[in-house]
Amino acid sequence: MIVDLRIYTCLPNRVAEFVELYEKMGWPLQQKHLGNCVGWYTTIEGSLNTVVHMWGYEDQADRERRRAAMAADPAWADYLAEVAKRGMLVKMENRIVKPAPFFAALGK
Repeated sequence: MIVDLRIYTCLPNRVAEFVELYEKMGWPLQQKHLGNCVGWYTTIEGSLNTVVHMWGYEDQADRERRRAAMAADPAWADYLAEVAKRGMLVKMENRIVKPAPFFAALGK
């Protein structure tokens, strides 16, 4: 298993707007195409104005297949266009991580 750790930084005071838009337009599409959300959070301390979400995949090929299907969905393009139009994000990062050998990831 691998996890795609995604970290988005919003402009100050725009996190709630981003989360609301994501819940309405992005969440249903990511549930449909990516499926295995292992966490979705907003920060309350540390680097503020940050959204962190994590998606589990069998391997990199599974990730690429699922993300390609999502990218091909016209509704995903609509969501991305709306995020861009509103100008809420200042930074987007992602990291691919895997469980340490001693950690039983997600009930495995």
